[in-house]
Amino acid sequence: MTIEEYEEFYASCARRLIGQVYLLTGNLHEAEDTVQEAFVRCWVRRRSMETASCPEAWVRTVAFRLAISRFRRRRRGREAWHRAMAGQPREVAAPDEQSVAVAQALARLPDRQRLVIVMFYLCDMTVEQVAAEAGVSTGTVKTQLFRGRSALASLLEGFKGGSRND
Repeated sequence: MTIEEYEEFYASCARRLIGQVYLLTGNLHEAEDTVQEAFVRCWVRRRSMETASCPEAWVRTVAFRLAISRFRRRRRGREAWHRAMAGQPREVAAPDEQSVAVAQALARLPDRQRLVIVMFYLCDMTVEQVAAEAGVSTGTVKTQLFRGRSALASLLEGFKGGSRND
């Protein structure tokens, strides 16, 4: 199949295939993506498409299989999410005043200090892990932790046990 023949083939059946896959998926965007991916696979095999009796049927079959695979992947993701959330409370409680104050104080820190504070204290990473993840030396992490703790202490100075003394 030459480039011109492929373009003519695409133009003649792409809309029809998108409509068919849309009926399968119920999602136009998903149908467009799936058909586009099927045509890309057809392009890669365009030399063998010359001998195919019905290249449109081949693209349709590939598009349907891709749509089904995407559906299964999303379903497995939802099932995994539901399993992970089983036993978890359905409603999330509003954050307490202390959590809000800490989050606001963290937001006021310089980016690097906030990054190392969060990774070290909230993600329970070691200094070495933080250094590797942030791409800095362990000494830099320790310095930023020290500065970040000092800045947080200053920012949270007026906050005592659930009430703010302003």
